[in-house]
Amino acid sequence: MLTMNLEGLEMIAVLVVVVVFVKVLEQFGLLETDYDDSVEDELELSAVRHRPEGLEQLEAQTRFSRKELQILYRGFKNECPSGVVNEDTFKDIYAQFFPQGDASTYAHFLFNAFDTDHNGSVSFEDFVMGLSILLRGTVQEKLIWAFNLYDINKDGYITKEEMLDIMKAIYDMMGKCTYPVLKEETPRQHVEVFFQKMDKNKDGVVTIDEFIDCCQNDENIMRSMHLFENVL
Repeated sequence: MLTMNLEGLEMIAVLVVVVVFVKVLEQFGLLETDYDDSVEDELELSAVRHRPEGLEQLEAQTRFSRKELQILYRGFKNECPSGVVNEDTFKDIYAQFFPQGDASTYAHFLFNAFDTDHNGSVSFEDFVMGLSILLRGTVQEKLIWAFNLYDINKDGYITKEEMLDIMKAIYDMMGKCTYPVLKEETPRQHVEVFFQKMDKNKDGVVTIDEFIDCCQNDENIMRSMHLFENVL
């Protein structure tokens, strides 16, 4: 049971993805430390449907070491032999971790955040690029990633409706597992408070600068940024 109030919901609303990603890593077998160099050959030569970039390129593009990328690829390939993850896989993973709630909508939004080229699948490159930001990125990079999660239609702004959609998805996923149990109107109440605080110029939308500035001045959110930096 998770103790949750309005302030706690505000913190988890920005980077809830990091919290549950520890479990996703375990699901993919990515927290194992035993590996061998043959994984490099798999990464370079594997005849999967999607052939990933070479290790050197991914090492340059992420904050993961060569060995860490080998571990990540082993787990990814074991879970997804085709070399890509589809949205149903994301939904299945989150459903396992939140059996008392409905994680499908949140998993949909999260999948879209990882599917950066919007082709309906998440490749190994997509996966490690997002993971690198969430686990090793700067505060600014993490907040930009979180902003893009909230910016559902990718127009560069967060509307109150988009924020409410994300908050309802989080509520559906976690609301019944909290103490005290969140009331049905809690997401809307939270969005009203949080949106007004973010929308500095009161124009009805939140820009990325407003989002980053508000989050950087919130101690709870800043603390949440550093919770899982040493997971892998």
